[in-house]
Amino acid sequence: MFRQLAKTTFKPSTSIRSLATAINENSLPKKYGGKYTVTLIPGDGIGKEITDSVKTIFSNQNVPIEWETVELSGLDADSNSIDKAVLSLKRNKVGLKGITYTPNTPFAKSLNVALRKELDIYASLVLIKTIPGVKTAKLQDIDFVLVRENTEGEYSGLEHQSVPGVVESLKIMTKFKTERIAKFAFDFAVKNDRSLVTAIHKANIMKLGDGLFRSTVKEVGAKFYPSLEVKDMIVDNASMQAVSNPQQFDVMVTPNLYGSILSNIGAALIGGPGLVPGANFGREHAVFEPGCRHVGLDIKDQNKANPTAMILSATMMLRHLGLDEYADKISNATYAVLKEGKIITSDIGGSATTTEFTNEILKKLN
Repeated sequence: MFRQLAKTTFKPSTSIRSLATAINENSLPKKYGGKYTVTLIPGDGIGKEITDSVKTIFSNQNVPIEWETVELSGLDADSNSIDKAVLSLKRNKVGLKGITYTPNTPFAKSLNVALRKELDIYASLVLIKTIPGVKTAKLQDIDFVLVRENTEGEYSGLEHQSVPGVVESLKIMTKFKTERIAKFAFDFAVKNDRSLVTAIHKANIMKLGDGLFRSTVKEVGAKFYPSLEVKDMIVDNASMQAVSNPQQFDVMVTPNLYGSILSNIGAALIGGPGLVPGANFGREHAVFEPGCRHVGLDIKDQNKANPTAMILSATMMLRHLGLDEYADKISNATYAVLKEGKIITSDIGGSATTTEFTNEILKKLN
């Protein structure tokens, strides 16, 4: 499913290639005129600024990518704009995406969730790894991966008010989708020299739903991946352990909500949401976006957003497309700027603008 990654040196866990067990060869993106066409969804908040950073770097390095931009906003989305995004991704198979805003109003639906369900992009992959040069909390040598089921669980979107003041929310857990995400997590572990997979759950309280998740992950591990160690951990304990001893984790596989919570904890451990790359995979589509899904409305259009997470997500996309040379150059230049710590954004202790940070990467590249 994935090409192997070395954990021994500081190389970001991003050498991800096409999912051999989840994607058939006929559904891989095609080159036209020597270039791949990729759907670009800037999203809301800081999305345009950080995707513009990627576009600037790709243009400077003559990366063989053509962008098909689709404007999709949670602030004013309609079915037509969602349909355009879905059709574009169906056509191109691969997308780079900012985060769309989800209002708290009762009838507003999450466009992020809608896209994943429409295209069955079922697996979220988030990489939590300490970056040399970035000042974080006391903990160092953090390197774990979150594999999150993307299409059911607490995000099933099935709610109703049975009587005024009483709301019922349905959490859907199925054996089929749990087996699918478990195999994804175990495949990633095998191909990337990871030795431990931990299932995160709340089976002590939600005995049927989370109990199904816990038992299914352990069954898949025992049956198909006997060389890997499999553990399970209750989500509240896992949250505490992630803060106190994150080095114990290798690959964590989670239902929808727990993965969202743990990705935010992981982001805090390594320096913030602007540093965490991510990707989403289905049988036929792959969408790359920051792993910690923060819109950044409060700093929109201020030229102060950290584009690192989006840049690294874009290099994951390049590796998925087989463009490893470009991916290595861009990621190495990005890490070099971060390690020097001279031209960095305010979220990680600097004063540089998004533009200045991007230009510093270009200097390293050129």
